[in-house]
Amino acid sequence: MIIKSAIFIKSVVGTDAILENGLPQIAFIGRSNVGKSSVINSLVNQKDLARTSSFPGRTQELNVFLINKSFYLVDLPGYGYAKIPKEKRDWIEKMSNWYFFGSNYDQALVVFIIDAEVGLTKDDLQVLHKFDDYGKNVVVVANKIDKVKKTELARQLGKIQHMVGNYKVVPYSAEKKLGVSDLLSEMLVF
Repeated sequence: MIIKSAIFIKSVVGTDAILENGLPQIAFIGRSNVGKSSVINSLVNQKDLARTSSFPGRTQELNVFLINKSFYLVDLPGYGYAKIPKEKRDWIEKMSNWYFFGSNYDQALVVFIIDAEVGLTKDDLQVLHKFDDYGKNVVVVANKIDKVKKTELARQLGKIQHMVGNYKVVPYSAEKKLGVSDLLSEMLVF
């Protein structure tokens, strides 16, 4: 797949007609500070489509982007640590759970982004198990592989693959644009 167009449509916090028009949805989620926005920007080859920040917790709504006029990329808020009040974190968690497990919206694919250097955290495993329980179609993106020592990369990726089981792991570096074509080929799900 080649992404020829990517435009921000709107931010939503609940039921919205834009998500009910029948276009497939690919959801992007990961812990705060794993580089989710950077992954999105590298995929669409636009520097500022998704807002990046050194401030964990910047994304606080479902940001909807129209890709190639044929599907939506839905950028969800990060979970876990964020520099926002606990009440807001709880609300974000409820909104994300609603989108994935309580709404009638069907995600063609969930792009689950982790930090390759850190590996899967307890929070990551919890989220992944819930996706598994609900039968979601998931691909795991191990972002920031450029931060892992070359001598350690194969071992670290093997450890991640072991922890995620049968889910496909895509080694990725948003900064160096490594893994872009592999992830785009995984997104050909409709």
